[in-house]
Amino acid sequence: MNQPRREAAVRQILEGGPASVPPELYADAVRRGGRMLRRRRAARRLMWLLLFAATVAFVVWALVAQPWVEPPSETTPPLDW
Repeated sequence: MNQPRREAAVRQILEGGPASVPPELYADAVRRGGRMLRRRRAARRLMWLLLFAATVAFVVWALVAQPWVEPPSETTPPLDW
């Protein structure tokens, strides 16, 4: 099929108007779409909750471990008299 025939076929499909959809198919699509949106919302909330919990855990660990403080020396320096 060459380019002009393809364009003519596409124009014919587009000018035909919207196809009729059976009512039960529409209701099913709306139900599935609602379920999909609820699942996405729940997954997004769970991810935010996990991110918040990880941030709190990191802050608590940092306050307890204080990784920015140099650990005390394990050996004593020699005494010079």
